[in-house]
Amino acid sequence: MATKYKHKTRRAAARPKGRVGIIGLGIMGGAFARNLVAAGWDVTGFDIRASACRTAKAAGVAIAGDAAAVTARCPVIITSLPDPHALHETVAALAAAARKPLIVAEASTFALDDKMKAERTLRAAGHIMLDCPVSGTGAQARVKDIVVYASGERAAIRKLKPLFAGFAREVSDLGAFGNGSRMKYVANLLVAIHNVASAEAMVLGMKAGLDPVQIVKFVGAGAGNSRIFALRAPMMAKNSYGKATMKLAVWRKDMAIISALARKIGVPTPLLDAAQPVYAQAVADGRGAQDTAAVCAVLEKAAGLRRARKR
Repeated sequence: MATKYKHKTRRAAARPKGRVGIIGLGIMGGAFARNLVAAGWDVTGFDIRASACRTAKAAGVAIAGDAAAVTARCPVIITSLPDPHALHETVAALAAAARKPLIVAEASTFALDDKMKAERTLRAAGHIMLDCPVSGTGAQARVKDIVVYASGERAAIRKLKPLFAGFAREVSDLGAFGNGSRMKYVANLLVAIHNVASAEAMVLGMKAGLDPVQIVKFVGAGAGNSRIFALRAPMMAKNSYGKATMKLAVWRKDMAIISALARKIGVPTPLLDAAQPVYAQAVADGRGAQDTAAVCAVLEKAAGLRRARKR
């Protein structure tokens, strides 16, 4: 009897928690997919880049031939996409292909107008779209240290909470569709400023003669620490930005969205405005594919600080 019971328990444990599709298997979407597989979900993914599909497949993700094919297996889809064109193209494919109602959790950072347009397209086709951007870097996403800012239909958010728990440490229901993005803009404004502030502090310390590793250690133990300093200052200390957790070229798109909203509603952003040229210079220096921590190299150059450069 005991043997029979154990056998059934093992079989139940092997049964997937549910099926989910991930469209966009980049830094963030790829991390979602891998963590969901590890958490026991049946994950189907798609990305236009063969390299991203190969990496996801090696982690146990089933790869679909295109975005529309994901709908054949998955009643819930998470989209993590690079630009508004990819969003609208994907949404059109889902709206045309899906025969049963879908819940689509859109996890990218886009302007509200683009999210609202996508939501209307899916709603007209009988589907539910949630606005679910995440707060956290790619490095945090790898270890499930991110927060989902969910907004939209509350019953759908409640239904997806077990799914979100498979790749995030927390999910917040922020109410009306679009509030998730609004909260993400607030969080990203702080991230943009903290990142440049961290670089500024690192360069000041190094130019003054301090060991960069010691700066990371002792600032981290004191009142000047922040989550962004803890994440990015070690990269600055190593002068190594190739393993991007957020690419500079993508990040500038996010800051442009925040600035546009601030101008539209009449909010001054003096610190964000001061930080933007540093990011722009980093991209102009050919660092668009590097991590945003590479703003440190821009400030080092401006300070006349020279050390062994790593790419």
